[in-house]
Amino acid sequence: MPDSSASRHYCARALNLREQLRLAWLQIFRGGGVEIVPNRDYACVMRVIALSTLKAFWQNNPGHADATEPVLAWYRHVVIADWATPADVKKQFRNASVLRDGRVVFNIAGNKYRLVVWINYAYRVVYIRFIGSHSEYDRIDVHTI
Repeated sequence: MPDSSASRHYCARALNLREQLRLAWLQIFRGGGVEIVPNRDYACVMRVIALSTLKAFWQNNPGHADATEPVLAWYRHVVIADWATPADVKKQFRNASVLRDGRVVFNIAGNKYRLVVWINYAYRVVYIRFIGSHSEYDRIDVHTI
């Protein structure tokens, strides 16, 4: 009979991580104020660099203020994801376009905005390369930005 202690240990760790994430997100909305970035007292699987690029997008242009919640929702999904291959990204975001060299294009806010990232799968790091409207996206070269 195979030893199931390893699977019990894995399940306990997964439940512990879920509970830590739940508590961290509860802390964000405590006190009436909303923090952009959660406290780092839990283990993230993916790192997003740089959140300041996303923040600047909606703060510097009042016309993009409607992107705040959808971008933060995307961010919350990414930091707890574990993407080892482009197929893992497609499992979680079916409308994402996986390009060559680790680049991925996400549709944000009901396809109103485009987010281009470069993912280093080995180190679990997501680099923000571009965020903008469709017209801004059409003016860039996705493979070189």
